[in-house]
Amino acid sequence: MSGATLRQASLGQPAWVGWAFIAPFLLCYLGLLVAPVLEGWWLSFHAVDLLTGRGQFVGLANFIDLVKDEVFLRSAGNTVLFAAMCTPAFVGLGLALALVLNRPGKLGAWLRGTFFASNVLSVTVVTLIWRLVLLPDRGLLSQGLQSLGLPDLAPLSDERLALPFIALVTLWWGIGLPMTLMLAALQQVPRDLYEAAALDNTSRWRSFRYITLPALRRTLVLVAIIQLLGQLQVFGQAQLLTNGGPNNSTRTMVMFIYEALFDQWALGYSAAAAQLLFVLLVLGVSVQRWAEKREGGAA
Repeated sequence: MSGATLRQASLGQPAWVGWAFIAPFLLCYLGLLVAPVLEGWWLSFHAVDLLTGRGQFVGLANFIDLVKDEVFLRSAGNTVLFAAMCTPAFVGLGLALALVLNRPGKLGAWLRGTFFASNVLSVTVVTLIWRLVLLPDRGLLSQGLQSLGLPDLAPLSDERLALPFIALVTLWWGIGLPMTLMLAALQQVPRDLYEAAALDNTSRWRSFRYITLPALRRTLVLVAIIQLLGQLQVFGQAQLLTNGGPNNSTRTMVMFIYEALFDQWALGYSAAAAQLLFVLLVLGVSVQRWAEKREGGAA
């Protein structure tokens, strides 16, 4: 059957056939995403009694209380700072590893597997490993500093160092996925472009700037968005390594939402904080996309 015949047959189908094909996805989308989001907004405007399930409309009171809550403001600042530390590091280090490991051979394959291996570990295993590394006096870091004659360091008990070290743990844990995405994109770049550049005596830096980076632009944006969304929702590392301490210096928005619900039983208050996190996620992605479009237009 020719393409024209197929188009004519498809045009003769009733409209409900197309809707029938997409109905399963629409039902799942509405039930698993749209409905919870709408219910979350409804809860954020109510003071809900968890025992009876009844809610009293309080308007913007939950949001006003959040703006006045120093713990929430500190947790929001920590979350944004954590994402600002991790996202560029994931993009930059993932690209660097991909460039180094983008070569055939058993050694390259073994190194790629080694760097990706940590990505399959659970957050509990990762934090247990790093708690042993960062233990004061007896940890691997402490022993290494002592062997060099340097003073001991307890980063998880230091307000200035706790959040950067959690970012370091996160980077060690999750670098495998950005590296793999970059490698997949690098292997799609035509080799003819590099060969033509080599014939023109183009330097490696110019080849990287004018061939590699433009070819990887979409992948770089994808990795940046994935990591930004993931790091704004950080929870397990901060809870298991420091439990939000010291002095709320590592408490994140997801931790605040969790504690408001399960420790204080403030469902409406927790829902309001969750909606502000949702707005922050949307703003983060919007800024990322705007910066990419502006850079693309300037190029």
